[in-house]
Amino acid sequence: MMELSVIKEPRFLQHLLPGLLLTAAIAALAALLASQPLLAGLGLGALTLAIVLGVIGGNTLYPALAPVCQDGVLLAKKHLLRLGIILYGFRITLQQIADVGLSGVAIDLLVLSSTFLLTCFLGRKLLKLDRETVWLIGAGSSICGAAAILATGPVVRASSAKAAVAIATVVLFGTLAIFIYPLLWTYVQALFPALTAGDFGIYTGSTLHEVAQVVAAGHALGAETENAAVIAKMLRVMMLAPFLVLLGAWLRRDAAQQSGQRQPLTFPWFALLFILVALFNSLNLLPLRALQLINQLDNLLMAMAMTALGLTTRFSALKQAGIRPLLLGLMVFLWLMVGGGAINLLIHCFMG
Repeated sequence: MMELSVIKEPRFLQHLLPGLLLTAAIAALAALLASQPLLAGLGLGALTLAIVLGVIGGNTLYPALAPVCQDGVLLAKKHLLRLGIILYGFRITLQQIADVGLSGVAIDLLVLSSTFLLTCFLGRKLLKLDRETVWLIGAGSSICGAAAILATGPVVRASSAKAAVAIATVVLFGTLAIFIYPLLWTYVQALFPALTAGDFGIYTGSTLHEVAQVVAAGHALGAETENAAVIAKMLRVMMLAPFLVLLGAWLRRDAAQQSGQRQPLTFPWFALLFILVALFNSLNLLPLRALQLINQLDNLLMAMAMTALGLTTRFSALKQAGIRPLLLGLMVFLWLMVGGGAINLLIHCFMG
């Protein structure tokens, strides 16, 4: 028995290593491209570029490599993703939440809940899309873009193709917002002169999709706007964990009502660990250098997961989705700009 176990372990690693190395290499290339000034200025981060490279590779070279790489790629898509979400907690502290105050928390909560519910209504009732695609677009638009879509995917049991479609909407309209928001600030100043650059930063952080997009849009308007935008955005990121818990509980209850049988508990434990890590990070026990290394590792893991998602997505599946997901993404994007702006103004009036 000992001989068998010794032989089996290297063979197990042999199955996983090619796929892991492939996703790591593409993720590293994505990080290198994301560091280039032109792409960084467009707000195209490593995660966005990783899925783009993954989709290109998945529809060209990867089918020939799949027999050797598939096990490692699937490991990256599922398990490395969850580990990456857990480590994402090291980017957030309770002190950051205190900095935006109760008004910032109220804004983020209202924007998140209204955006997700509106996405569900528009996607299901108006556009007749499948519920997994709608939920993924809703999560990505209302919380934190591609990272939220990747984290929500296992909870709703969505396919790689549906996740890729949802990420495409977040990337497209979030990138457009990078150019629109700085122009929007000129009109906001004229219409609402009492609002500060920090107030507009909270609006930016509470309505833009991706962290990288928030940084790019905020940076274009100055340090005060950028800092407020990033803090408001990270608060939205922290809401990912309770969102996943509530969504998982609702899905379990809905399945039980439809089947008439008690459903097994499916709790997204990685979401709970995400919260615990964020609470630990709030104690400021780790030195800055250690946090930097952890965040670099997290960036790699998330980029590898995004690459794996791209590698397992086919153009035929994206084409089959049609134009309706993009229409939903556009409607939600317009709501975030206009409706999210209205929510910001109301909260500032009553709690500012």
